[in-house]
Amino acid sequence: MKRLLVRTAVALAMLAATLLPSLLTPIQAQGNALPAMKTKELSVSGLSSGGFMAVQFSVAYSGSVVGAGIIAGGPYNCSRGNVSVATTVCSCTTGTPWCGVVPGGTNVPDLVATTRRYAARGEIDATTNLAAQRIWLFSGRADSVVPMAVMNDLDAYYKHFIAAANVSYRNDIRAEHAIPTDGYGNRCTTLGSPYLNNCGIDGAGELLQWIYGTLTPKQSEAPAGRLVEFDQEEFLPDPTRHGMARRGWLYVPPGCDGDGAGCRLHVAFHGCKQTVAIVGDAHIRHAGYNAWADANRIVVLYPQAAPLYPFTNPNSCWDWFSYDDADYAVKDGRQMRAVKRMTERLMQE
Repeated sequence: MKRLLVRTAVALAMLAATLLPSLLTPIQAQGNALPAMKTKELSVSGLSSGGFMAVQFSVAYSGSVVGAGIIAGGPYNCSRGNVSVATTVCSCTTGTPWCGVVPGGTNVPDLVATTRRYAARGEIDATTNLAAQRIWLFSGRADSVVPMAVMNDLDAYYKHFIAAANVSYRNDIRAEHAIPTDGYGNRCTTLGSPYLNNCGIDGAGELLQWIYGTLTPKQSEAPAGRLVEFDQEEFLPDPTRHGMARRGWLYVPPGCDGDGAGCRLHVAFHGCKQTVAIVGDAHIRHAGYNAWADANRIVVLYPQAAPLYPFTNPNSCWDWFSYDDADYAVKDGRQMRAVKRMTERLMQE
């Protein structure tokens, strides 16, 4: 038992496979209420724990989501609410010799059956909604945290519900565990903060174009919109007790000022140790979303997770393994419902 506890603690501490955090200066601003807007066509994406969270969101709220972009994530409910499964079957924490990631190891048929069972009970939206979604997947060939075998299972999982023509799976680049960019960040094969790697691939642009179809090309790497800090406490009381920060961020491009009528909405879930509190503005400014948002009137929501110490969630991951909530993967999950309420505020009729 003692050995298991030590392994679990180490696995949690290394879940994000992090090195030293970025030295970027955090943004300083005052928290305000999230503005009411009239955006439409909700989509989601994320890296690592944010990838798992984006999968949960796209499945649980499939009636509201038009598509998802997943970078280094895994199938819905992959962890079964167990941290050991999360860190040895659904991911492979660096330095853990007991990692059990193998082809087909997540047991996709079982996860598909679980999804159908949750839908039958009304805990998530009907699985028939998934057929209309467009899914973009990226797995780096050098990813040491979420190996390609897990992403292959995610590809197989989605194709139980979505036609293969609606799923794009890119796995042709020797990239480590990070959001691939076309000019910002570490070398492509580097594992480390802020988990943005210059791979000559515009991951954010590719996923947005796959989800929404042909978009106007981005005009500049220096977005002209504004970042708005807002209170997440309105959507989840005492959020720091449940793995969410008190503040989140919203990017509003120039064409969406006011109520944003006619603008689209995208939720970008950060990965572990990729929050504003840890890497400053790296993710919310440089992951690649904002320049595309400017050119195509897309509002981007950057919700923020937070740590729970000492071993529960030290790396500010999203809850995809039940560290806070047994309902983490369904519509009534605390973090899930909090982000959904944010999107509802931004999509008011």
